[in-house]
Amino acid sequence: MGIKDHHQRDDLHRKIILLLIVACCILVIILLSLFSCFIYYKKSSQKKKATRCSDVEKGLSLAPFLGKFSSLKMVSNRGSVSLIEYKILEKGTNNFGDDKLLGKGGFGHVYKAVMEDDSSAAVKKLDCATDDAQREFENEVDLLSKFHHPNIISIVGFSVHEEMGFIIYELMPNGCLEDLLHGPSRGSSLNWHLRLKIALDTARGLEYLHEFCKPAVIHRDLKSSNILLDANFNAKLSDFGLAVADSSHNKKKLKLSGTVGYVAPEYMLDGELTDKSDVYAFGVVLLELLLGRRPVEKLTPAHCRSIVTWVC
Repeated sequence: MGIKDHHQRDDLHRKIILLLIVACCILVIILLSLFSCFIYYKKSSQKKKATRCSDVEKGLSLAPFLGKFSSLKMVSNRGSVSLIEYKILEKGTNNFGDDKLLGKGGFGHVYKAVMEDDSSAAVKKLDCATDDAQREFENEVDLLSKFHHPNIISIVGFSVHEEMGFIIYELMPNGCLEDLLHGPSRGSSLNWHLRLKIALDTARGLEYLHEFCKPAVIHRDLKSSNILLDANFNAKLSDFGLAVADSSHNKKKLKLSGTVGYVAPEYMLDGELTDKSDVYAFGVVLLELLLGRRPVEKLTPAHCRSIVTWVC
């Protein structure tokens, strides 16, 4: 009887050991499978990230299609932006008449347009005859097609006609911050609550570019004229023609650019571009909001003073 019990216990032990071995094998297989999936996912993510980096740095080449667009779509790696027929813009802006002109500058002219669905939009008209101008046009369309943030201007579509490029944005009824601060009203429509709101909205837009875009994007031309305000005074960053992905490969080839009064001293001295350049420009905008002064004021015909040195 004792021998029989002993054999039964041995059989039970063997079965337990066998089950443990099988269980361990299954566990090892599961772990190996999970590890393989992890490696595959990681490599796929890195590949996608590299693709995004390449797309942001290179931009989308529109050159082969200039003058040949209809109402198609240009697809970027994150989404698509509508190609709008030139005749729609021509009609919606009354043939780009002066009565539809919203503003103008070195970047081109901006017009108010009524689209086919009776919605209103802003149309920026750019002369793309030079390589630099065409590159900025392509860069802005490409980047805006990827951005999705309440404090970044939304793109409605784009178009080209002959050597002109057109970018269509959401309409911002309250215009740009520069006009409200330094125009005829001299900031009277902006109480302290609104000024704080505009500052916070601008900071959130910059945070999105610097922290949440992969790779990070440096605006390179942040200033009060590139901060637009909607009907509720929500601030949105605009004009991304000079914006660049924050990568050493890209930054080494860049020309010194920006607007006098907003350019960081270290960038002017050594040409080293970082996201801190945008932060410096944001600081200048804050001083404009607080003091109501322009970033650079002419004291005499031969002498100007920066708002930064005025405070210091």
